[in-house]
Amino acid sequence: MPSEEPPSPPAPAPPSPRRDDAGAVVVERKTARTKPPRMYQVVLLNDDYTPMEFVVMVLQQFFRLDLESSTLIMLKIHHEGRGVCGVFSKDVASTKVELVVSAARRDGHPLQCIMEVA
Repeated sequence: MPSEEPPSPPAPAPPSPRRDDAGAVVVERKTARTKPPRMYQVVLLNDDYTPMEFVVMVLQQFFRLDLESSTLIMLKIHHEGRGVCGVFSKDVASTKVELVVSAARRDGHPLQCIMEVA
């Protein structure tokens, strides 16, 4: 005897629109939910040629960090090879990367700045 699968239950019908007392159709609106934008971290990479003072200046000028925070991030970059300067939306992060790289090239330093998904 071949085995028969039990029939699957019918799919539930979509909710029908309601009618108000005047006979007009009332459709309930679903609220649209948007996701917050993805955030990106801006990262400076260590090299053996860019002066530490220049890195501190970049952190102060482009990331609005105070001297102490800038120095701590610069030391992290120096010892660990990379350091996060801040977390921003995609447009802001890419602009900061371009500003840092162009300032480094203008002053003749090979400093590298990248952005990564946070």
